[in-house]
Amino acid sequence: MAVFVWDKHKQPLMPCSEKRARLLLQRGRAVVHKRYPFTIRLKDRVGGETQPLCLGIDPGSKTTGLALMREANSEQRHLLCLFELVHRGYKIKQALQQRAAFRRRRRSANLRYRAPRFKNRTKPKGWLAPSLQHRVDTVTAWVNRLSRLAPVTAISQELVRFDTQKLDNPEISGVEYQQGTLLGYEVREYLLEKWGRECAYCGTADTPVEIEHVVPRSQGGSNRVSNLTTTRDKPRIF
Repeated sequence: MAVFVWDKHKQPLMPCSEKRARLLLQRGRAVVHKRYPFTIRLKDRVGGETQPLCLGIDPGSKTTGLALMREANSEQRHLLCLFELVHRGYKIKQALQQRAAFRRRRRSANLRYRAPRFKNRTKPKGWLAPSLQHRVDTVTAWVNRLSRLAPVTAISQELVRFDTQKLDNPEISGVEYQQGTLLGYEVREYLLEKWGRECAYCGTADTPVEIEHVVPRSQGGSNRVSNLTTTRDKPRIF
């Protein structure tokens, strides 16, 4: 990983290697300006020639990758350092759900006789969910931070769209996109017919069954029909 370098007046210079940064610090020509990302400031240099740097962004729902590259020529790039941003979208969602539960409890306990209200809040134009807004703000903040630490002249972002239905069925086309796996079925009836109206684990038939998640919701499982199965109804003890 390269070390960021500033000149005497805190202007960004070309990043250097860890060995060169260590020598500059040992000889007293530089001081540590920032611990993370590790940045040194030269004491005896003002300005200098720089090369064009490109900042690559690979966005993701859970993690976003950042890569600082030096453009050797039009076809080749030399990698200087890599960063991985881990987003807090799921934790923000849990915190908002918990806050909503607390607020609902207070209202039911203290304002039992108040008439219910709904649709009394408007969202501004361009509003994003807090988990998505956090992702945008974090990536923007780090892009601005790296642009101040290094002479970044270009930003490249990878935008990829995945056809999830084509991943399951490569031959899908036309109106078939609107005819999913639940066409003409209810979820429970679809699962009963899919698993032969028996328990998917033990194969027991002629017994009440219930719908269960293959990967539990507490472990990140979804409500998609591919994550649902049938299991034998557990006896209830009263």
